[in-house]
Amino acid sequence: MTAEAPIETASAAGRPPRYTTVAVILHWLIAAAIVFQIILGWRMGDEPKGPATYAIFQLHKSIGITILLLSLARLAWRLFHKPPPHPVNQPRWETIASQVVHVAFYVIMIGLPVTGWIMVSASKLDIPTLLYGTIPWPHIPGLPELAAGPKHAWHEAGEVGHGLLVKLTYGLLALHLGAVAKHQILDRDEVLGHMAPGAKPGWLEPRAWLAAVGLIAVVAAGYAYRPAIKHAAPAPVAPAEVAEAPAAAPPSAAAAPAAPAATPEAAAPAAPDNALKDPVAWSVAKGSTLSFSATWAGDAIDGQFKRWTADILFSPEALDRSKLTVSIDMTSAATGDDQRDQSLPSDDFFAAAAHPKATFTATKFRKTGEDKFVADGTLDLRGVKKPLSLPFTLKIDGDTAIARGVTTLDRTAFGVGQGEWASTDQIGGKVKVSFAITAKRK
Repeated sequence: MTAEAPIETASAAGRPPRYTTVAVILHWLIAAAIVFQIILGWRMGDEPKGPATYAIFQLHKSIGITILLLSLARLAWRLFHKPPPHPVNQPRWETIASQVVHVAFYVIMIGLPVTGWIMVSASKLDIPTLLYGTIPWPHIPGLPELAAGPKHAWHEAGEVGHGLLVKLTYGLLALHLGAVAKHQILDRDEVLGHMAPGAKPGWLEPRAWLAAVGLIAVVAAGYAYRPAIKHAAPAPVAPAEVAEAPAAAPPSAAAAPAAPAATPEAAAPAAPDNALKDPVAWSVAKGSTLSFSATWAGDAIDGQFKRWTADILFSPEALDRSKLTVSIDMTSAATGDDQRDQSLPSDDFFAAAAHPKATFTATKFRKTGEDKFVADGTLDLRGVKKPLSLPFTLKIDGDTAIARGVTTLDRTAFGVGQGEWASTDQIGGKVKVSFAITAKRK
């Protein structure tokens, strides 16, 4: 029988008694991040799709890229710094198993983020990756530009690979934690001290208990994390942005608060009696807004269109000759979340590449009460034309007009929401559109 080759010792191999400080820090950071990622992954699968799950997914992407960068740094450091030796009396099969597990950990630490990166890069929704909502991270070059068939194949490959590596992660963590417990309690050797400097064998070692508490704390943090959901619409358009989108006061297809304008009824028009007998051209003043509101998993998602133009001729005394055309840049939707906003122009929602503008045209106006009107027209959205009646209130004081209105659209009637987004179970079918406008006579 051939005797086993002796296991290297620290003195014989010239190896250090423990890992370097850099390696130790990277080890614990990566370990905490992986455990936190596992909990986020479980939550993404268990919780209903909505703004909170979407925000968790964005954090999941950010932590995944962080793990990738830390793992590459750890691998580079390992290539130039020898690890401590295995215990002198450790059986050869355990040494081989330990080496295999360590290699497998590098496979998952690099493979999981890469397969996730492939899935995001080959997704139908061109959602950008902003690390922690701030730092842009690119898609894998070439994948977003692929034709639908190959792109789908890459996405499926990434998804399958990601799923298999997640299952491998569960097994590796169980093996790793079991091996650490064996070395610390049964073998009573210095293995834990390699990554926890100063640790002594035995179950009473405080560093071992500190590691266990840390593991529990990371798991608890993963379940306790509640992302901040941005519900409020962006602030009114800044003066510079209004300059991009000057408009005539549009009772448009997109609208805002329905409250009547607070203009004193006793204020007498400064214009002559016959000044409004003919349609008047109006231009929108700075700060006017064009807004929308929808529900996602019961939560309100509010937003605005930042760029829109309007051409309007209107007078309450000449409704039969009044007319309105509003054009909305569908790439300018803003809901307060950059990653979500960049998905809205995609083919699954606004299809802005093929239909960059939505247009509301009205040539018929009705008076329904004191300072109350309805604009009857047609909305052309995503290449689908549907009739639309837009009620609004209007106050005219000299050369200033204040108009506010609100209506509700059925997004599914215009094809806004394709594939998994066509269902109204999570994203409601009704979308409120509104405007709040101050206009000046041209």
